[in-house]
Parts: sequence; structure tokens; C-alpha cells
Amino acid sequence: MKKIHLLILQAFIRPFMVCFCIVMFVLLMLFLFKYIDDLIGKGFEWYVLMELIGYQCAVQLSMALPLSMLLSSIMTFGNLGESYELVAIKAAGYSLRKAMTPLIVLVTLFAGGSFLFSDYILPVVNLKMGSLLWDVRNKKADFLIKPGIFNKSIPGYSIRAKNKSEDGTILYDLMIYDHRTGNTANNVLLAKEGFMHNSADNNYMILRLRDGVRYEESRVKNAKRYDPRQQFTRFRFAETEQKFDMEAFQMKRTDESLFKSHHQMLNLKQLRHYTDSNRLQLDSVSRQILSETRSYVSYFAPYYRTDTVQQVAVDGFHNFLADYVPEDQRRSILSNALSQAQQMSGVLEMKDIEYRAFSDRDIRYHIEFHRKFTLAVSCLLLFAIGAPLGAIIRKGGLGLPVVVAIIFFLIYHIISTMAEKAAKDGSMDPLIGMWMAIIVLTPLAVFLTYKSTTDSALFDVDQYKQKAERAWKWVTSKFNRKKG
Repeated sequence: MKKIHLLILQAFIRPFMVCFCIVMFVLLMLFLFKYIDDLIGKGFEWYVLMELIGYQCAVQLSMALPLSMLLSSIMTFGNLGESYELVAIKAAGYSLRKAMTPLIVLVTLFAGGSFLFSDYILPVVNLKMGSLLWDVRNKKADFLIKPGIFNKSIPGYSIRAKNKSEDGTILYDLMIYDHRTGNTANNVLLAKEGFMHNSADNNYMILRLRDGVRYEESRVKNAKRYDPRQQFTRFRFAETEQKFDMEAFQMKRTDESLFKSHHQMLNLKQLRHYTDSNRLQLDSVSRQILSETRSYVSYFAPYYRTDTVQQVAVDGFHNFLADYVPEDQRRSILSNALSQAQQMSGVLEMKDIEYRAFSDRDIRYHIEFHRKFTLAVSCLLLFAIGAPLGAIIRKGGLGLPVVVAIIFFLIYHIISTMAEKAAKDGSMDPLIGMWMAIIVLTPLAVFLTYKSTTDSALFDVDQYKQKAERAWKWVTSKFNRKKG
């Protein structure tokens, strides 16, 4: 490998690593801001949060890798152009295409690796991430007593404390309502002080109560009215313990097999299998709709679909019932037609829900199938846009290249998002929807590559000023000739 190739590779790898880390950090912060309410105040262990962040970093590769490729390529060739190194390379007899050959090979390897990642690793990561995020979002917040406010987070209990200690372990002037036997407050406990701690296995919260009284009222089950002779119990205590089941506050891991059939958790082989199975179900529903609706259609003519019947033109046809049906049969014909139409409409409405479910699933499978390939192709496309664009603008650093990269990536992201949404709605074919952004931006990449190889000053302001001045002089000369 020649020194020019090493120079370009070293100039590309450093900005790529920096841009990749920055983009991953920004996307990770957006994820944390989105789910901050589901993560704070639930007492998760540090390794649960780190596991969630690790899975999210892997999921974000589909957006971070193309953006990093675009940004680093613009910065690399912008720096080389600004320091006139590209001019020196061309003066040495190397074209831009030859100098970029090792870099193109490297980007192709990145694209191939991203395809293998999206096919083999990403479905597993999506499965782990989806099940863990489901458990995290459904876990209850930690039990927290606020002074003077009833807490009803423990099922069957309402707890209020007028005050508590600074560390939150000692509660003062406690009032506990036991609703496990019903909604009525027939079991009340009052205590001046309570010490709160967890059991050894963290499955129970234990309140050690001091100097209190318990009121219990025994009612006959299914009693329709108040009985003045029912039993009422009151007993005082110096110290006792109240145990609360904290199972609702424990994080339970859901079986991952429940999420395995989701389209994002499947690789290419599984997507083909599920697509074929879903198509069979879709065809079965279609045949059921055809067979059930056909039974509601009646043909009264005995010569229906026979070769002996010939069509005859009817002059002055205005109303079929008034012209050809006897008056005493019109009401029965209309009622029969209306009844059959209503029955057919009901069958179609019921089957439409089932048909739409299989149809939407088929669209999701096709979208996910094409997504495996668009990630790799998008890396190549955005590099093909960024590299010649950096050679044309000839500006390095984090100023203009970052702005230009963000603009082009937003164009790519907006087109792909809108097209994917249209494909999910069924208004666009999944093949076209998933490849729309690449189809639209490929001519732009070819145009920029041509301009960079021909040393075009595409963003030279002075060049456009000169063209504008020449156009203005031509217009003014034409105007003066007509005026003269």
C-alpha cells in the first residue's frame, strides 16, 4: 500500500471514530430523555441500566453508522482540500478515484459488516431490548411515603404518615387502612411511630409499629344493611409488626419467546418463513370471504350465464322496478335485496378486521426484509455523497462540514421516514418505500462525484457572482436595445 493510501486512511479513521462516538452519545441521550420517567424512581440495579444502554447502543447503529460515514467523509476530504493535499495528490499523477480506492474498500467492508449485523445480531438485540424495556416500563415505582398524603401503591392498603425522619426509615403518626376485605374502611390501624425495613429476601416490607391501636369491625358477608349487634374489636399495643407483600414492586422478567414472532426480531430466513405462513393465512381469509359472500347472491333468471341467451337493447330504460316488475312484487324484492345487502355488509365487516391484520403483518415483514439491505447501501450512498462534497467545499473542522452533513442527512432521513410510513399505511409498495431515499439521492451522489473528479467549483461564490453579473449585463443590454 502506498503512502497516499495510508495518508487518506489515517485521515478518515480518526474523524470517523470521533463522529461515531459523538453521534452515539447524542442518540443515547435522546433515548434516555424519552424514557426518563420509566427509569427514575424505580430502584433499578446498575447492571439493569447498563444492560439497557448496551442494547440501545446496538440498536442505534442503524442511524449512527450512516450519519458518521457522511460526516467523517466530508470532514476528511474537506481537511485534505483545505490544506491543498488533494492538489498535491493530483499533481503527483493520482486521480481522486485511485487515491480513494483503499477507502472505498474499507467503507464496503463496513457496509458488509452492517448487513451481517442487521441480519444476525440486530434481531437478537431487538428481542433482548424489547423484553427488557417492557419489564422496565411496567415495573412500579419504589414505595415512597410523602408526609400528609395517603399512599395507595401497595395493593389493598392506604398508608399515611404526618411526618418522617430524614432518611425516610422512621414514620410518625401513622394511619393504615386495610381494604383487602372490601372497599369499606372497617380495619384501621393507628400508631405514633413506625420503623420501616425490608425482609432478608426483599419480598416484604416490615413496619415495626409502636404505641398504637387497631380498630376492626366484623361484618356479615353479603349483608344488605347495617347490623348494630355486629362485632367491633379495639385493642391497643405497645409494639407490633405489620408485613406488606412487595411483589408488585419487584421487577419480573417476561418470557422472551412471547416477542419472538415480532417482525423486528427476525432474520432473513425467519422473515421468509413467516411471510409464507402469513400469505397462506391471507389467502385462506380471502377464500372464506369469497365463499361466504357468494351465498348471499341469488340469481332469479333461469337463463343466467347460458349460451342461448342473447343481449337485447332496451329503448327508453328508466326504472327497472317500475318498467318490468309487477307492482305487487316490488316490496318483497326490495326487502329481500336490502336484507341480503345488510347480511353481506356484516360478513365483510367481520372479515375485514381479520384480513387487515394479516395484510398489515405482511407489509411489516416486507419492510423489515428490505431494511436489512438498506442499512448497508445507505452507508455506501452517504459516503459517495460526503467524500466528493468534502473535496468540493474544501473546508475542514467542525463548522461548515457539520452543517452540510446534517442537511443532507436530514434530507435522507425525512425521505426514508415519509416513504416508510407510506409503505406501512399500504399507500406505497414496501420495496419502493424502503428504497425511496436511496433512489432519490443516488443521482445526487453521481453528480457530486462527477463534479469532484472534474475539479468543479460548485460552491465557489465568486463564480456565481460572475455568472450573475454577466446575466445582468445581458438583460440590461437587451433592455437598452429595445428602448433605443
